Amino acid sequence: MELYSFFNSSTSYRVRIALGLKGLAYEYRGVNIRKLEHRAADYVARNPSANVPLLVDGEVQLGQSLAIIDYLDATYPEPRLIPQDKMRRARVLEVALAIACDIHPVNNLRILKYLTDVIGVTEEQKKAWYDHWIQDGLAAVERLLQAHGSGPYCFGDAPTLADCCLVPQVGNAQRMGCDTSAYPRVMAVYEHCQQQPAFQQAAPAKQPDYSS
Repeated sequence: MELYSFFNSSTSYRVRIALGLKGLAYEYRGVNIRKLEHRAADYVARNPSANVPLLVDGEVQLGQSLAIIDYLDATYPEPRLIPQDKMRRARVLEVALAIACDIHPVNNLRILKYLTDVIGVTEEQKKAWYDHWIQDGLAAVERLLQAHGSGPYCFGDAPTLADCCLVPQVGNAQRMGCDTSAYPRVMAVYEHCQQQPAFQQAAPAKQPDYSS
C-alpha cells in the first residue's frame, strides 16, 4: 500500500490517522503541493482530482480523503470508523462533513493562494478570512458535539471518521493562530486524540517530507 501525501495537508492527515487506527502499513510518497507537484501530468493521470491524498492499494488508485477512508472501512473493517448503525453513522457523517465540506474547502491552500495571488488581498485580510470561517465552522461543530456527542472522542469511547476530520482541522486552526477557546467540547476531543499513538504518528511533524 502507498499513500501519496503532503505533510501539512489536512486531507492527507485524515487518511494517515485512519491508516494508523487500522494498523495498516504503507509506503509514504511525498507530494509537495507548494511546488505544484500534484499538478504534474503523471500524477494527475493516477489521481484525476489533482490533489492529495492518493491511496494505492494493489490495483486500486483512489483520491479524495473521505472516499479513501470509506474504502478502507469496507476493505479493512476493523476497527470501523464509519458506524454501521444508521443513526450513529448519520451523526458521525454530520460532523465529518461539517468540517470537510463547510470549513476546509474555503480555507485550503489553493483558496488562500487565489486570495493573495489573484485577488490581491493583504496578509491581514487573508488571516481575517481564514479566522472567520474557522470560527463559523467550529461553532457549528461545537453545537453538534454538545447536542449529540459523548465520551472522550466525538462519539463515544472509540475514534470515528469525525475524529479523523476534527484533529487536522483544529491543528490547522492553531497553526494559523486562531483562538479555539470558545469550543470546549471540540478542544477536549482534540486533546484526547493528541495522546493516542495513531494520531501522534499521523501528525505533520512526524512525516518524512516535513519542513517548518
